[in-house]
Amino acid sequence: MLFRYLSCLLLILAGAAHASAGHLRSFAPGTMERIVAERQGRSFVLAFWSIGCAHCPAELKALGALKRRYPGLDVVLVATDSQDEAPRAAEIAAGFGLRSTQQWIFSDEAAPERLRFEIDPKWYGELPRTYLFDRNHRIEAVSGLIPAARLERWVKENAR
Repeated sequence: MLFRYLSCLLLILAGAAHASAGHLRSFAPGTMERIVAERQGRSFVLAFWSIGCAHCPAELKALGALKRRYPGLDVVLVATDSQDEAPRAAEIAAGFGLRSTQQWIFSDEAAPERLRFEIDPKWYGELPRTYLFDRNHRIEAVSGLIPAARLERWVKENAR
């Protein structure tokens, strides 16, 4: 009996430790509005990526390097993969030094097309897709890799 109790306790604690180490929240309808509202008056980078995207690792690497140079930079990651890929997505982001960033993954309960339309009606799903929000929430949307110099310039102009 004691063995069973301790085994269950160990599993619960292991699960809690894993969840806190790189928890991805569910990105459902209304999440985009919430992310933006929480950052009212502040600049931030919102990056959409996927495990299967060929160019996303380079984008994550650049964002990780930028975050190391500018620790106060607010970076939000959204994986467009399904919920069952959350542990792998968290592991990949952590590998690029982005463990401490707020991370989301598309909800399985909403059609990806609906989520993309809510994010940006002009976005058709190409990845990586990055949105640079300045303090006044003027948005610069970029599909594909952002040149490092361009990212660096944006941070110097906007992140204080």
